[in-house]
Amino acid sequence: MTWPHGPCVAAVLGALLLAACAAPPLAPPPLTTPRAQPAAPDAPFTDSLGIRFVRVPAGEFLMGSDESPQALAQAFPYADPKRLTDLTDERPVHRVRITRAFWLGATEVTVGQFQRFLQASGYVPESIRDGSGAYGFNPNYEPSRTRRGDLFEGRDPRYSWQNTGFAQTDEHPVVNVTWNDAMAMAQWLSQREGVTYRLPTEAEWEYAARGGTRTRYPAGDDPDVLMGSANTFDRETALRWPRWREQAGHGSDGAPFTAPVGSYAPNAFGLYDMIGNAWEWCADWYGEHYYAESPTNDPPGPTSGNVRVRRGGSWHTWPLYARVAFRNWNTPETRYVLVGLRLLRERGATAQTAR
Repeated sequence: MTWPHGPCVAAVLGALLLAACAAPPLAPPPLTTPRAQPAAPDAPFTDSLGIRFVRVPAGEFLMGSDESPQALAQAFPYADPKRLTDLTDERPVHRVRITRAFWLGATEVTVGQFQRFLQASGYVPESIRDGSGAYGFNPNYEPSRTRRGDLFEGRDPRYSWQNTGFAQTDEHPVVNVTWNDAMAMAQWLSQREGVTYRLPTEAEWEYAARGGTRTRYPAGDDPDVLMGSANTFDRETALRWPRWREQAGHGSDGAPFTAPVGSYAPNAFGLYDMIGNAWEWCADWYGEHYYAESPTNDPPGPTSGNVRVRRGGSWHTWPLYARVAFRNWNTPETRYVLVGLRLLRERGATAQTAR
């Protein structure tokens, strides 16, 4: 463009300025609101009660144990030989296929989470509702002086999920909850969240606990690995039960009673305390010989029974019984100072009545 010279310059510039003033102002660039990025579909998440869930993928594993009494005797030299021959319900080792991924609580349900459930739902735990209470630790209690010889004092109305006889905070695993209490919590959450909550089947539990391993414990075969990876019966706990000190793990895991959940390293699936801290209720009826007839895909457990399965051991469990393959059971009404729960949340399932 060639600009004019002399007096014409002022005239031209003036015309340009008048045109600029008459033209509408340039519109500002449109504002862009940052769009929230959805969480990755498989990322851990926390529900309305504060329970954190992690994804457990579908897959296959070998369930159970075929260790001989002789092999176990080498690892647990102080065990009563009869205890080692009474583990036949862990056999046969059989292949199980978990066909659907699921969400599992990263930790056991805590005292605080259970309390929030009770406050929001109005549910009354069985130990309070039936008036008979639960079990608890009393340093002056002596099992040998009692008719039943129970390890802990109870049932007694003084004890419940709120009072175990030892100190707990909201971050410790809730105990003294029955199988029925656990199912009530799962059913209420199913209705509140709009997806199905339930207890894991025994097969889902063992698959999740192993995290891809075939060892006695998620961290290895040597019982000494428990001292750094789980809260079980150790030398410190044995000070209160000296008659069983030979069964204790070597050293201290740092918690004579329950520990705050997540105090130890997680397994390969990101799950904490699958071994130790508190026994965990499973959905299944217990069947001593069920493994021999178990279907390969998603075994649901026996169709009937008298007692329900619990797995994983507790803060008071000997290393022999803290193995991933070990099976235990109680009646659905049992409320014990060692027994808690961990919840499973189905992926993409609609709410339904928990059974």
